[in-house]
Amino acid sequence: MGFVKEFKEFATKGNVMDLAVGVIIGAAFGKIVDSVVNDLIMPIVGIIFKADFSNLYVALSDKITPGLTLAEAKKLGPVFAWGNFVTVVLNFIILAFVIFMLIKGMNRLKRKEEAAPAAPPAPTTSEKLLTEIRDALRK
Repeated sequence: MGFVKEFKEFATKGNVMDLAVGVIIGAAFGKIVDSVVNDLIMPIVGIIFKADFSNLYVALSDKITPGLTLAEAKKLGPVFAWGNFVTVVLNFIILAFVIFMLIKGMNRLKRKEEAAPAAPPAPTTSEKLLTEIRDALRK
């Protein structure tokens, strides 16, 4: 029974729940970045370089004829899909840059909070009473 209680404490800790939320949001954000790269950036890059990067590969088999799409070529034999690799690297660079900007913004906010002086704590009731006694004795 101790195992179940220990697991329940572990699973309901704030850090575990924060991590779970972070993983879920990260997965969704990864899909957004993937779409930005594949649907917005790579077509423009393809126009500039006059090539469809998703279908750039080197055939590693004699069965593969030139002009096939990457998916068709993979069915016929092994391929060195360097265009797909370029797309994945761009995904990573964009995702890393966005995360860097988020962390940089969060660090800036933390520095502002640390720089703001904390208000001194209000005196307790006993401190107020002692101050009144001291002031009365001085008079």
